[in-house]
Amino acid sequence: MSKNVPFFTILLSILIIFGTSSPVWAAQLDARINPDNPDFNFNVKYQRTIFIEYNEGGQLADQLRGAIESKRLTADSTNPAIVDLINRINQKLASDGSGAIVSDLNVEYTVQMTGRALNTAIDYKLILSGTISDHIIRERQAQAPAIIDLGWRGITVEGPIVIDGTEINLPISFIADRAPSVFSSIKGTEAEVLFSENLINAEGIKNQPLSNWHFLFDPTGINVDAGTFGLAEEISGFVVSGFTMGESSLREGRQVEKVVEAHFTLDKNYMIRSIESADNANLAVIGFGVVDSLEGLEIIGVTPTAPEGFTTTSTGEFPVSIIYGMAAMAAIGGAGIFIFSNRKLKHEGTEQTGIDPSQLRAYQTSAGAGGYQTVRGEAQLIDDSDYQKTRSVYDEKKPQETTESQSTKGALPKGWKPE
Repeated sequence: MSKNVPFFTILLSILIIFGTSSPVWAAQLDARINPDNPDFNFNVKYQRTIFIEYNEGGQLADQLRGAIESKRLTADSTNPAIVDLINRINQKLASDGSGAIVSDLNVEYTVQMTGRALNTAIDYKLILSGTISDHIIRERQAQAPAIIDLGWRGITVEGPIVIDGTEINLPISFIADRAPSVFSSIKGTEAEVLFSENLINAEGIKNQPLSNWHFLFDPTGINVDAGTFGLAEEISGFVVSGFTMGESSLREGRQVEKVVEAHFTLDKNYMIRSIESADNANLAVIGFGVVDSLEGLEIIGVTPTAPEGFTTTSTGEFPVSIIYGMAAMAAIGGAGIFIFSNRKLKHEGTEQTGIDPSQLRAYQTSAGAGGYQTVRGEAQLIDDSDYQKTRSVYDEKKPQETTESQSTKGALPKGWKPE
């Protein structure tokens, strides 16, 4: 047992380190890439909730209780402000070393503020959806795989973004527009700094190496009967590779919500609390994808099918032999437990239980009848001291109780009636 202590101590230390040091962010990315197409569609959702808490009441409580405000904005690439936003995103992708560019973009921005008795919640949601092109570094040729640029994952924009007079990237802008008295109260405090962190931030997705992402591939497209089930033409004859992140693991660390707090004092003590969901992403690539790097840029090589005999798990090419070995060890352990239990049952079955035969004596209980006598008998204890301790109370003979009438008068004759 003492030999196992260092191992479990080291394992626990690793879990604590990964669980406490891994960063979490607030972007949710979805994309599906076909190496045979010059572009693909993507969708990134950024969400954040900020609470203004006033448990002690005060000036802010009076201003915000019962307040309900909202704002919604949508725009596409026909808007000059969106064209400017596309240019800023592409500049960021280029600085990350990616050659991919955003060629089309749609923006959906929603904010909802709800004032309650003890706090006010402000929910921000910003969705960027559009098209990315120039992500193919090399097209597939004969046996050579296609090379896909994946350095575009960190779609981040810093600073204000104004669309049709509405600023959408800095949460403080909504406060300044819809609750100016609150804005003047928090201006110059730590709360203003927290409210000024940009919403469009996918650095967490870019900073998580693809080698840490979970990888699975779906071979349905190469099944000879797949066409009978209405399989899409784009995956017919291909496998589909799936890369996902956002699950807690030793590789990615513990994924939890990102919570940031700031305190400030006016007439009372107030707290601002910002909450963002853990970062997650889903990338589907038509073909079998292998993660690699090219001069520091993360890429994947894509072939129509997986190498012969290739198998993998969601933990990222975890050896199947180890999985089978663990299953075999479990089977051996189960067999050992069965054998041990069976032997123990047999051992208990052959042992003498109950009264020691040496403490018993045989007594004949049958009687002869005309020259014929049955052989009957019973065993009784030589020493009945134990029996006296454990015998049933129902075996005790109780004295018969008699009751005497207490009446001194005689009884009336049966059937007597008064005249």
